[in-house]
Amino acid sequence: MDIRKQVGLNVQRVRRTRGWSQEELAFQSGLHRTYISGIERGTRNPTVTVLKELADALAVPPRTLLDLGSPSGG
Repeated sequence: MDIRKQVGLNVQRVRRTRGWSQEELAFQSGLHRTYISGIERGTRNPTVTVLKELADALAVPPRTLLDLGSPSGG
């Protein structure tokens, strides 16, 4: 899977476990809601600085957003 899509899925998963809308995450992180949407869809390529802002807002380590999960093919 493309890393941008995986990061987007990770952001979406953590956001939803918090019960937050994209708008709430945007407010908490200082980013625009449409940018959050693009990240979650995998169409944006966030910088490490943006990933850190998202991780801080979500109260998770940045590695959580970068987690690629298990290798495929097994």
